[in-house]
Order: sequence, then structure tokens, then C-alpha cells
Amino acid sequence: MTLPQRFGNKLATFLLRRVYGAHYTDLGPFRAIFFQDLLDLNMVDENFGWTIEMQIKAHQRGLRHTEVAVNYKKRIGISKVSGTVSGVIGAGYKILYTLYKYRPKK
Repeated sequence: MTLPQRFGNKLATFLLRRVYGAHYTDLGPFRAIFFQDLLDLNMVDENFGWTIEMQIKAHQRGLRHTEVAVNYKKRIGISKVSGTVSGVIGAGYKILYTLYKYRPKK
């Protein structure tokens, strides 16, 4: 992963833990979930915030989760997100916005 990806992943998982009490170590995009549970999450985001929205909502609803460590391989080609400044800024903004949007209300 690129430096911005590693930093963003650490920041987002730190905020998930700090704000929501959710213990994740990664925002990796692969998920396995029962179909009805997925429907019950009422997912809204259609791009960069989807992964973190799913993690937040699953945690808020008390769904069990397990993380499985995987090895990353160097990407072939250039990513449209992590390979461009605008992509990194756009994804980072959307992830932070989603963290804020679903925060617990006081």
C-alpha cells in the first residue's frame, strides 16, 4: 500500500475505535455477510465511503465480525484512487465525512 493509504487506514481505524468503540485493523474492501443483514444495514454510499459505512453500521447493530490477515501484492498498473492526488484527497474526504455522518449523537 502507498504511504497515504497506510496513513489513512491507520487514521480511520483509530477513529473507528475512538468514536465508535469498533475494533478493526483495516478498511480492506472484502466482506462476507448474510444477505438479510446487508439489507438491514440500509447502505447509502455508492463509492469511497461504502466500506467504512458498512463497518460502522455493522458495529452499531452488534453484528459479529472476524478479520483475516492477508498479504498485499503490489498493484499492476496505476490506481485511479491511490495513484492520483485528487483520488487520495477525494477518498480521504469521503471516509472522514462518513465517520462524522454516522457518529453517535449526544
